[in-house]
Amino acid sequence: MEPYAAADEVWRAALVFARIGAIVLLIPGIGESYVPPRIRLSFALLVTLALTPVVSEAMPGLPATISGIAGWLIREIIVGLMIGSVLRLFLSALGVAGEIVSLQTTLSFAQTANPLQAQPGTTLAAFLTLLGVVLVFATNLHHLFIAAMVGSYDVIRPTGPLIYQDATELILRTVADSFALGVQLSAPVLVFALIFNLATGLVGRVMPQFQIFFAATPLNVLLGLSVFALSLGVLGMVFIDRYRAVASFFSGG
Repeated sequence: MEPYAAADEVWRAALVFARIGAIVLLIPGIGESYVPPRIRLSFALLVTLALTPVVSEAMPGLPATISGIAGWLIREIIVGLMIGSVLRLFLSALGVAGEIVSLQTTLSFAQTANPLQAQPGTTLAAFLTLLGVVLVFATNLHHLFIAAMVGSYDVIRPTGPLIYQDATELILRTVADSFALGVQLSAPVLVFALIFNLATGLVGRVMPQFQIFFAATPLNVLLGLSVFALSLGVLGMVFIDRYRAVASFFSGG
């Protein structure tokens, strides 16, 4: 065995690192802002060393010019950012569900720092996003991230054309599906809020002199959070099943 790597081997590893590094910077859990960049890059380098022998046959040859090298690296970074963005965007379904539940339970003014985002959000939204990351690792779904990195070389081959239109359509569909899933996850609280508001409105019409808001607001918070807590298990299972389907798209499962 040679004690050094040839130029073609270094080039293939650099291409793999460009795509894998972009994915690692965005995937849930490892790609969070509170994880030090040195840890994320070290993990990307470790995954690159493991995957380079597996996907080296799909890599193009070493270009003869600097502009050619830069073009291939930028292309792989764009592909990695696209894949990582899809995995990241679908996690926003839990944030949408948390925002809807907060609005329906009058807790939308309770803001807290969300460690998964660069801006504060409602307490329930931050709780659900953290719960989603915990469920991903608790159910070993993060193993599909590695499978998606390998499978992405079959879905989007480095030597094939860069499919801009399909990537844009996939990202737009992911945003729409994540919003729709967020509404579906918050459906129990939405149904409760509709029934509760109709009941309080009826009581307010029947008894105009009764201060309905003073009695209804605490009851709305208590019952709304109770319904949310009872539906939390089903919420987690539905999200994990849908997220597994998204991650399996790139892994070929």
